[in-house]
Amino acid sequence: MKQLRIGIMGTRGVPNHYGGFEQFAGYLSAGLAERGHQVWVYNSVHHPYQQAEWNDVHLIHCRDPENRMGTAGQFLYDLHCIKDARKRLFDVLLHLGYTSDAIWYRRWPKQTMHMVNMDGLEWKRQKYNWLTRLYLKYAEKKAARHADVLVADSVAIQEYLQKAYGQSAAFIPYAANVFESPDENIVRESGLEPHAYFLLIARFVPENHLEMLIKGYLQTAQDLPLIIIGDYQNKLGRQLQKKYKHPGIIFKGSIYDMNKLDQLRYYSRIYFHGHSVGGTNPSLLEAMACGCQIAAHDNPFNKAVLGKDAHYFSNPEAVAAILEKEQDAVTIKNWKESNLEKIRTRYHPDQIIDAYEKLMLTACGQ
Repeated sequence: MKQLRIGIMGTRGVPNHYGGFEQFAGYLSAGLAERGHQVWVYNSVHHPYQQAEWNDVHLIHCRDPENRMGTAGQFLYDLHCIKDARKRLFDVLLHLGYTSDAIWYRRWPKQTMHMVNMDGLEWKRQKYNWLTRLYLKYAEKKAARHADVLVADSVAIQEYLQKAYGQSAAFIPYAANVFESPDENIVRESGLEPHAYFLLIARFVPENHLEMLIKGYLQTAQDLPLIIIGDYQNKLGRQLQKKYKHPGIIFKGSIYDMNKLDQLRYYSRIYFHGHSVGGTNPSLLEAMACGCQIAAHDNPFNKAVLGKDAHYFSNPEAVAAILEKEQDAVTIKNWKESNLEKIRTRYHPDQIIDAYEKLMLTACGQ
């Protein structure tokens, strides 16, 4: 088997200090390196981890003006990554997403196989204005047409790409490891009692429906708190924090310690998943892997993963009904066991790394 030179771009970098793509890039890059491939991951120069290597993965720190320019800086960051990739002679360059990358498709390295993970339907995200959505639709089209290999993280996205562009995409979801090391003390150190809080972990963007969940919670007489984990230092986050000053609603900010996050998931009464745009969401898989009782936003992406093994909501009233309903212990136990089995059989990291490695080798004629 040929040892491949693999580049991964499109994230803020590894180890994860931001979100789902970074988490995915971490275990995929480390897994491919462990199998003997040479792997480089592009990191923002502002990433807190400044070493040249991580878990045998080479890190390339690229200029990133996002902190000065906002969203426009993401385009320049991707351009800097692409310019660097042109001199690396990668066999494969994996693009995680396309929003600020596809516009530079003419600059992509010519002798490299380009594999694009198409992420979710970015142009549907409510946080963007109509002009941005129009651009994102254009970028999606360019990525779909100019990539050598497309990857969809859900069957729904795979079907959409075929219908919209006549392009076949390989279906490879994200992954999670079954959590097996519960420790109540870690939860108590956070000022919480095991199984005595509701949990929500999400970025503060409209399509994650944080306000819907907060409104639903406030319609009940719950004495257990709703814990919200995520960086609220943006416009929506500050608005919600200011608007909903309630003793039962606790904004915890960002947490990137995976063990602590898993402990909080494991000991939650109900885990709420409000994501509504995108494919297979990594944070949903992590909740399943922790054996959570899950209440998810009612949409095809979440249902494709959870099936019948969850509560569903689409408005504050449904959230309130879930919180007030007396739960059947046998049903909840069956849901948890079924979701854990899905993680073991469909979403295990080794399976996902296998699938990417096989796809890369095939694309390179191996």
